[in-house]
Amino acid sequence: MKKSRIVGILLMSSLLAVAPGAFAGGDKTDVNDIGNRKVAHKSIISQEKEIAIGRQYATEVEKQSKIIKDPVVAEYVNRVAQNLARNSDLTIPLTVKVIDDPGINAFALPGGFLFVNSGMVLAADEEDQIAGVIAHEIAHVAARHWASQMTKATLLQYATIPLIFIPMTYPVYMGISSAMNFGIPMAFLKFNRNAEAEADFLGLQYMYKAGYDPNAYVSFFSKVVEEERRQPGSVPKIFMDHPPTADRILKSEETIKEILPKREQYLVSTSEFEDVKTRLKTVVASLKKNEKPGPTLRKRAPDDSTQAGSNDGSKDDDKPPVLKRRD
Repeated sequence: MKKSRIVGILLMSSLLAVAPGAFAGGDKTDVNDIGNRKVAHKSIISQEKEIAIGRQYATEVEKQSKIIKDPVVAEYVNRVAQNLARNSDLTIPLTVKVIDDPGINAFALPGGFLFVNSGMVLAADEEDQIAGVIAHEIAHVAARHWASQMTKATLLQYATIPLIFIPMTYPVYMGISSAMNFGIPMAFLKFNRNAEAEADFLGLQYMYKAGYDPNAYVSFFSKVVEEERRQPGSVPKIFMDHPPTADRILKSEETIKEILPKREQYLVSTSEFEDVKTRLKTVVASLKKNEKPGPTLRKRAPDDSTQAGSNDGSKDDDKPPVLKRRD
C-alpha cells in the first residue's frame, strides 16, 4: 500500500473517531446557556477560510439574482435575522439579503451569508414563521455543517485516491470544483439527515430564546404539506432540500415539549410585519413591471414586387400546377 494512501486512511480514521454523530457533543438542551455552548462540528477548514469561500459565492448570488434594495423591507428582514443571531450560538457576523424570487426559500452559505426569498416573506402568515425558517438556516451556520461535510468528503477522497495532503487547500478545491451553473456548490445547500435534524433542534431553541413561539416552525411545515396536497408539485425549494417528513415534524414537537418550558406569552407578530408584506408586494410588482420584455418574432412584410405579383395572379395561384405536353 502506498504511503500517501496509508496517511489518508489514518487521517480519515482519526477524524471519524472524534467526529460527531447527529450532534457535536456536549449539553445542548440548556436554552439559558445559548451563546456559551460549543455547537460547531470539527473541521480541517478554518473559520476564516469558510467565511472567505462563503463571501465568494455570496457575490455570485448577488450578481445573478435580483436583490430587494427597498430599505424598509431589507431593514425589517435583517432585524428579524439579527435578533435570532444574537440569541443563537453563532460566533461570526451574519449578512442578510432579500432576493426577488417567488419561491418559499431561504438559504445560508458558509460563513454566515443568508439569503431570504421574497416569496417566503409573502407566504408567511405571521412574523414567527419567518423567524422559524431563518433560525433553521442560522443553526446550519452555527454548527458549521458545511465545513464538517467538506472535511469528511475530503478525507474519504484521501483514503481512496493517492494524493499528497496539503492542509487548507484541497478542502477549498473540493468546494469550488463542485460549483453548479448558478455558481453555488450543491453541497452548500444540501445536508444529510443528521445535520437537518440538528438544525431543527437548534433552530427551535433560537426561536424560543428570541421570544418566538417555536410551534410556528411546525405549523409552517404543515402549511407547506397542505399546499402540496392541494396542488401537487408545488413544494417550494427549501422543502425540496429539507423535506418536511412526518418524522421531523414529530421530532420537533417532542423537542418543544421536552426542553422548552412553556411561556405565558410569545412574540407572534408585529404590526410592522403586515406593513412590510404590503410594501414588499408593491416592490415586487414594480420590479416585474420594469422588466424588459423578452424577444419577439415579427413577421417580415412582403416586398412590393412579391405583393404585386400575388395581386395579379391571385386566382391562378389557387389552381394546381398543370403539366403541358411538349410537341
